[in-house]
Amino acid sequence: MTAAANPKLSLRPFLAADTALIAEIFRASVDEPTAEDYTDEQREAWMSAADDEEELGARLGGQLTLIGLMDGSPVGFASLKGGEDVDMVYVHPAAARHGVGALLMEALEKLAAGRGARRLTADVSDSAQDFFRKRGFVPQQRNTVQLGGEWLANTTMEKQLAAKERPQ
Repeated sequence: MTAAANPKLSLRPFLAADTALIAEIFRASVDEPTAEDYTDEQREAWMSAADDEEELGARLGGQLTLIGLMDGSPVGFASLKGGEDVDMVYVHPAAARHGVGALLMEALEKLAAGRGARRLTADVSDSAQDFFRKRGFVPQQRNTVQLGGEWLANTTMEKQLAAKERPQ
């Protein structure tokens, strides 16, 4: 087996210096993988959320944000807002299906549970629902949100976390 067949995956905390690369990962993971579920105009509006990198950096810096690395290179990120809300989970399409997203979600779940969260919620794009279902998330409601003059649909999904055992 080669290193390419088994890339080394790891995580680290988000740093402000990561913002430009995170914006690039975000745009790439919206543009290509969601093309079957959203129009060009919807994807453009969605990707515009990363246009203001200062705002994006502040958003991610104010949350628990992890960077997913493949062989030491950042290829994805995930953020937890307010202890129970998965705000963003994005993996560059070139690194998709190599376990980065799963590693990020597993870490967010453990961190949230360790901080006393009993559940996680996420507003999930149509393209990402299978990813979340495989991790035990259950659809709760459909939503329509407006971004950049376009309406996009997503689904609020929820996962119950195992109760943390308390010492007796």
